Amino acid sequence: MSATQLIKTHVHAGDVVKVISGNHRGSEGKILQVIPAKNQVIIEGVRMIKKHVKRSQEQPNGAIIEREGPIHISNVKLLEKKGSSSAAASDSKGGKPVKAKVAKTPKANKAAKAE
Repeated sequence: MSATQLIKTHVHAGDVVKVISGNHRGSEGKILQVIPAKNQVIIEGVRMIKKHVKRSQEQPNGAIIEREGPIHISNVKLLEKKGSSSAAASDSKGGKPVKAKVAKTPKANKAAKAE
């Protein structure tokens, strides 16, 4: 697989997801980053790992910082897409978009036949 080839994923940055398997099962959060080359996602507040940082100008004594670690993309389920509200985008039964029904009136059909 080349570096220019993109892998299609079922979730994108900004989506709200739920972890469905693994040590962090049941956790929910917003996706901060998708790493398609490794099939991983980074979720806000889930799988917090400690990273030891060497001395630098920002951290003169070094530090131990906490940050999110990656989770395999197959372990997450999409709850809500970025920028959409679940109540307006779908009905309460199947999660499919609600379609408006248009009824044909007999008057319109008769007027078309008369012409």
